[in-house]
Amino acid sequence: MARSRKPVNPAAENALDQMKFEVASELGIADHVRSNGWNTMTSADCGRVGGHMVRKMIEQYESTLK
Repeated sequence: MARSRKPVNPAAENALDQMKFEVASELGIADHVRSNGWNTMTSADCGRVGGHMVRKMIEQYESTLK
């Protein structure tokens, strides 16, 4: 079964894109992404961005549990 690229909540797509650029900025690769696009990024850089996004989402969720 193929995986869908659509977010579970379509309204969250803009928020996820914004978070992706925030993380890229923290990692120092935002300028490269803005000028060349995500297609030119290495898979390692994209993986770093995704990993940091997951960490942030987990931290945000855990802070709501307290």
